[in-house]
Amino acid sequence: MEGTTNIEVCIFLFFGLIITMCYGVTNPNDLKVLNDFRKGLENSKLLKWPENGDDPCGPPSWPYVFCSGDRVTQIQAKNLGLTGSLPQNFNQLSELYNLGLQRNNLSGMLPSFSGLSKLEFAFLDYNAFDAIPSNFFNGLSSLRVLSLEENPLNASAGWSFPMDLEKSEQLTNLSLVHCNLVGPLPHFLGTLPSLTSLRLSSNRLSGAIPSSFTQSSIQVLWLNDQEGDDKLTGPIDVIASMVFLRQVWLHGNQFTGTIPHNIGNLTSLQELNLNSNRLVGLIPESLANMDLEVLVLNNNKLMGPIPEFKATNVSFDNNFFCQPKPGLQCAPEVTALLDFLEDLNYPSFLINDWSGNKPCSDTTGSWFGLSCNSNSQVSIINLPRQKLNGTLSPSLAKLDSLIEIRLEGNNIGGTVPDNFTELKSLRLLDLSDNNLEPPLPNFHDGVKVITEGNPILSNQVGPISSPPHENSQPSLHSPSPPSSSHKPLVPSQSSSSIQYKPSGNNRFKTIATVAGVSVFAVVALSVVYLFICYEKKKKATLEAPSSIVVHPRDPSDPQNMVKIAVSNSNTTGSLSTKTGTSSLSNISGETQSSHVVDAGNLVISCQVLRKVTKDFASENELGRGGFGTVYKGELEDGTKIAVKRMEHGVISIKALEEFQAEIAVLSKVRHRHLVSLLGYSIEGNERLLVYEYMPLGALSQHLFHWKSLKLEPLSWSQRLAIALDVARAMEYLHGLARETFIHRDLKSSNILLGDDFRAKVSDFGLVKLAPNGEKSVATKLAGTFGYLAPEYAVMGKITTKVDVFSYGVVLMELLTGLMALDESRPEESRYLAEYFWRIKSSKEKLMAAIDPVLEASEDTFDSITIVAELAGHCTAREANHRPDMSHAVNVLVALVEKWRPVDDELDYYSGIDCSRPLPQMLKIWKEAESSEFSYAASVGDSKGSIAARPSGFADSFTSADAR
Repeated sequence: MEGTTNIEVCIFLFFGLIITMCYGVTNPNDLKVLNDFRKGLENSKLLKWPENGDDPCGPPSWPYVFCSGDRVTQIQAKNLGLTGSLPQNFNQLSELYNLGLQRNNLSGMLPSFSGLSKLEFAFLDYNAFDAIPSNFFNGLSSLRVLSLEENPLNASAGWSFPMDLEKSEQLTNLSLVHCNLVGPLPHFLGTLPSLTSLRLSSNRLSGAIPSSFTQSSIQVLWLNDQEGDDKLTGPIDVIASMVFLRQVWLHGNQFTGTIPHNIGNLTSLQELNLNSNRLVGLIPESLANMDLEVLVLNNNKLMGPIPEFKATNVSFDNNFFCQPKPGLQCAPEVTALLDFLEDLNYPSFLINDWSGNKPCSDTTGSWFGLSCNSNSQVSIINLPRQKLNGTLSPSLAKLDSLIEIRLEGNNIGGTVPDNFTELKSLRLLDLSDNNLEPPLPNFHDGVKVITEGNPILSNQVGPISSPPHENSQPSLHSPSPPSSSHKPLVPSQSSSSIQYKPSGNNRFKTIATVAGVSVFAVVALSVVYLFICYEKKKKATLEAPSSIVVHPRDPSDPQNMVKIAVSNSNTTGSLSTKTGTSSLSNISGETQSSHVVDAGNLVISCQVLRKVTKDFASENELGRGGFGTVYKGELEDGTKIAVKRMEHGVISIKALEEFQAEIAVLSKVRHRHLVSLLGYSIEGNERLLVYEYMPLGALSQHLFHWKSLKLEPLSWSQRLAIALDVARAMEYLHGLARETFIHRDLKSSNILLGDDFRAKVSDFGLVKLAPNGEKSVATKLAGTFGYLAPEYAVMGKITTKVDVFSYGVVLMELLTGLMALDESRPEESRYLAEYFWRIKSSKEKLMAAIDPVLEASEDTFDSITIVAELAGHCTAREANHRPDMSHAVNVLVALVEKWRPVDDELDYYSGIDCSRPLPQMLKIWKEAESSEFSYAASVGDSKGSIAARPSGFADSFTSADAR
């Protein structure tokens, strides 16, 4: 019996061993996948898998492979330096739930993971996979953590966010950093119930943060540093409702709007980075009171005062705050104006200009759209037809000095605040052609209120405007007041409204009938009157010679208007400047009526321009360019203008296109740092453009020819101010004007200086309108060698970054005093941009290259280094590595504020006793202007828009080809 028992035990052990051996043999299909994986590797020996092994699940098991029974469930081979690719049958490891291949050098296309329904963890980050199949995410229902970051997937076209991930409801961590993800964020990301960490930095994502994020459980949100021109944009209000957030990185995008006022609801937030966006408005008090570890607000357009933050580490440089230090409040006038901006949703074209704490500055002038009185108080708000949206702020009533508010032709809604009636100095309130609603407050009799063109307000019963001030000019929209000899048909009727009453009484019927007949009669008389006026105006127009209206010197100040009037003589033209309309004397002394054209008509008589330039005399020549010659003209009252005359020999299609482009662009844009086009003339073969006169000429003359022209060299503070002026002009063209313009020919000879050394950009003949929704536009090569961006010179494709490159070269010229391209220099320094890049990283070499006249010291070296670094960034070889012009403005604003002109730079005002009466001082200044510098001289300074062909270009390539 005992022997039988021993035999049974042996048999049991034998079969148990067999069963164990059978279960130790790895699933053949899993074995094949692992062997295929090994074959695809170039250095498979690093895995230390046996050459002839057929049982990865062991014993002994293969290194880095883990099994459950005969099925492979984990592969953990991170940071081994593996090179090669994954097999396309990788998704046949159907029991795999944990994959760790991060930080190797694996490449090629990723295999599809479709069907890996048990996969929970997938770490494929920091490899070199270059493609991903569209069905990669299909069926990953158990996925909890996925990391594909730092892989160059679909490098050229990118890849869109996988919609299959919507079914991965267990997903908690998703990291797709820097792997060429493109397009918008999908709505489903905000609805994934388990998602707590979303890292999507450094891709090419665009659009807004979906509203679905409001209820998300996300704690870590990385959306920073999206690449390319189309970044993430829109408001960030949604994050204020994501109450689980601990870390938020939104920097390096184009987010707009304000920081949400309820951001203080994020009680778990520890780190918030909003650097380098386009956020506007005031910093909410709730944000200032948050106990954050890190808060970064740099490089936005935040305004108002800097609060005292509770955050441990906080930075807020390069914004538009009114004060330089935390805790200091804005001036009351600034606070009121910022409230006005807030209710108008912070219009972008005003934000850059409405910065600082002085709306009325003696040094920088008044803010755009504002005029100031002699006490440096805002007296006029003049912002008509600016596409303003929003409502009117009651805070404007705090500006006691306001005389006029002109906001006609916008899209302002809501009601007119009642406290506007408290503005005791107000005499004009023009709100016509908006969307305002009743009721309208009752203003005192001295205020002229214009509200025509407000559909809802126009239906208000009762008066909608107060009687005009006796000195007010009639509105184009207002009906003419009735003659005193006309008596109302119904004496008891209000002059400003008609009271309709029930028709049950015959007396009321009679009144209604008489009123109807009277209305018809008035309409008929009005039609006849208008017809007679039209015929008179038509006759006057036919008899009048060509004439001009000049835009305001300061478009924010309607009183600072220059109108040029031409006598109604057909034989002799008399030209003078007037502020308003007046009579004019001809040569014989007889007084004749002047003809002043309304705004919008910029045509000038060629005969007049011949007269004021003394028939384009050579002594009035200011300079020559590819378009033609520029002449100085002097009007009868001594006012100077600049007239650009197209040479008869260059009247080609290209030249005419430039002529028309100059008119088209400068008719649409208006900025204090753009040279104003005053008018033009087209008569026969003559093509003439008339500009404001810039007495100190081109920047290039002050940098490169100051010795021969016997000028004083520009100081460092003057150069900084000029750089900032040009940056503001280009920022306006690129992003603050109604349309986006690309200058294409920014260079030092196209930067002109006024008598205060403030700079204005000129020459808009090559300007291109940037197309909406396109990253670049292909065009024929134009511009000037030495300033051309590489991608433009090679491929002819332009974006605003082409201008940024040119601006960087101008900065280099300001730093070194060297021309952008000089064939006479040694080959290694011939092209300034290339030479500057080689030396800018060395302090010794950079200091040696700085213009010697600056006498750069250690004190100024810090600011020189900052400008040199900015110049380097602006001239980066890759266009998407260059900053926007707004960044250049932000960098330079701080430097200009720091480097105020020192006493020895105020020689311009020497010899003037500022204690004298103002009329005497004005006389002295006018006499000083008569000896001002004329920028005639250098013919070679501003040659064509394309310079002489540099070495390396074919002989057949000419300036004509480039233009």
